[in-house]
Amino acid sequence: MLTYLLFVLGFPALIKGADLLVEGASSLAKRFNISDFIIGLTIVSFGTSMPELIVNIFASLDGNADIAVGNIIGSNISNILLILGISSIICPLPIQRNTVLSEIPFSLTATLLVAYLANAALFGDPGTLSISRWDGLILLTFFALFMAYIFKIAGENKEQELESTEKVEIMLLPKSILYIGIGIGGLFLGGKWVVDGAVAMAEYFGMSQTFIGLTIVAIGTSLPELVTSAMAAYKGNTDIAVGNVVGSNIFNLLWILGISATIKPLQFSLINNADILVLIVASALMILSLTTGKRNAIDRVNGIVFVLLYVGYIVYLVYRG
Repeated sequence: MLTYLLFVLGFPALIKGADLLVEGASSLAKRFNISDFIIGLTIVSFGTSMPELIVNIFASLDGNADIAVGNIIGSNISNILLILGISSIICPLPIQRNTVLSEIPFSLTATLLVAYLANAALFGDPGTLSISRWDGLILLTFFALFMAYIFKIAGENKEQELESTEKVEIMLLPKSILYIGIGIGGLFLGGKWVVDGAVAMAEYFGMSQTFIGLTIVAIGTSLPELVTSAMAAYKGNTDIAVGNVVGSNIFNLLWILGISATIKPLQFSLINNADILVLIVASALMILSLTTGKRNAIDRVNGIVFVLLYVGYIVYLVYRG
C-alpha cells in the first residue's frame, strides 16, 4: 500500500518540483540579466519536460524500457488528442503559419525518425529491436538543430516574444537557491516513486509495463502541459496552448528519449509500432483539422473528435492488455 501511495504522491511531487525549479532557476537567470524570452525558451521549456525526463532516467537505469518508451509515446498522443482536444473545446485554437509549415512537420519527422531507429533491425532478429546509444546521440543531434531553429526564430521576433512572455520575478538569492534545491529533490523523489509504483502495479495487477507507461504514467507526466495549455486557452493565449504541445512533443522524442537511450539502450517492443502509428495519425489530424475548422483553427468540433479518439485509444489499450 505504501508503494501505491507514494506512486500517487509522485505526480504532484514531480509537477511541483518542476515548478519550483523553473521559478528558482528563472529568478537566478534574471539576476544575471538574461532576457525573459531566452529564459522562456530554455529554462521554462526544459522545466515543463522535467517530469517525463526524470521518470525516463529512472526507468532506463532500472532496465524498465517499456515504461520509458511508453511514457514518451503515450505523452505525445495525450498531448495532441487529449490536451489539444480539451484546450480547443475551451477556446478554438488558431495555428500560426510557422507552426504549420515548420514545427508540426518537424514533430512528425521526429516521430518517423524514432520509428526508423527503433525498427532498424526489423529484417534481422526482431527480438533485438532497440533504441541504442548511437540512436540516442542521433536524436540529440536533431534536438540541437531544433533548438538552433527556435533561437533563430526567437531572435527574429524578439520584441513580440518579450511582449507575450510573462515577466520573471527576481527573488532573493537564498530563496532562489532554496527553490532550486527543493525542486530537484521533488523531481528526484517523485520520479523514483512513480517508476517504482508503476512496476509494482504492473506486477500486482498482471498488466504490462507498456500499458502502464502509455496510460497512467504518460497522462501523469503530461499534467504540466495540460494545465499550461488549458489555462492559456481559457485566457485566450491560443498561440501558447498550441506551441506548448508541439514543442513538448519534439522535446519528448528528441531530447528525453535521446538522453534515455544514451544512458542505457532501450529495448523496443514490436507492439509499440501500433502506438507510433496512432501518434503519426494524431499529428496528421492536427493538420487536417485546419481544413475542416474555421479560420485555420482547431475548433470545438475538432476538439470533441480528438477527445473521443483518445478515449477510443485507451479502450484499445485495455483490450490489447
